[in-house]
Amino acid sequence: MSDLSSKTALVIGGTSGIGEAITQQLLDQGATVHVVGRSADQVADAPRLVKHKADITDRQQVEELSNQISQLSNLDYLVNASGIFGPKPFLDHTVEDYDSYMDLNRGFFFISQASANAMKKSGGGSIVNVGSMWAKQAIKSTPSSAYSMQKAGLHSLTQHLAMELADHNIRVNAVSPALVDTPVYHGVFGGKQEAKEALVGFNAFHPIGRNGQPTDIAQAIQFLLSENSSWITGTILDIDGGVMAGRN
Repeated sequence: MSDLSSKTALVIGGTSGIGEAITQQLLDQGATVHVVGRSADQVADAPRLVKHKADITDRQQVEELSNQISQLSNLDYLVNASGIFGPKPFLDHTVEDYDSYMDLNRGFFFISQASANAMKKSGGGSIVNVGSMWAKQAIKSTPSSAYSMQKAGLHSLTQHLAMELADHNIRVNAVSPALVDTPVYHGVFGGKQEAKEALVGFNAFHPIGRNGQPTDIAQAIQFLLSENSSWITGTILDIDGGVMAGRN
């Protein structure tokens, strides 16, 4: 297991799902991890865990968080993992629905800017964005136009930042998961137990035969953060049980 005792990470959306999984992995390996989320104050205390309660869709709170990032003595890793998912037909989407997704990207944009400036000062770093298979492949049974537009924007931002930040020794990549068993589906299906039962039906959607787990994605994120991927930047890595290769 790697020793990350000298590393500092910032995980946006580190309080649940994929963000929580990568936070725990980094903590287990000795990193100091700053977690950001609306429910960060409810996360159990742990050594080397720093909590920031913030809503990244709120402009003022993003500005305050950016100021805090600029005061860090060093920053090595950033993971943008916050997300919402609510399938809804395009013709039924409201302005509020649309804004709920796009406001996330505004938050990611300026948090990444502040983080990149901090990484530049300390000699470099690595950024990983959590994108989505839905940004690459439309699925009629889960109509997700605004969600997919948001994630596609995050994929594009990944590639642009990879080009612009390479001179500062900052690598930028993204993961593109298919269906991962996280709390984001609790609201979709009306509760935790309901989601657990409903998601069973999606196992066969993936050629590999099962839905993803947060640790599946977190392990790939850690690889992209680490020096093991030192010649990889601008990549959108499919971690999807084979969905983009083909479906059953």
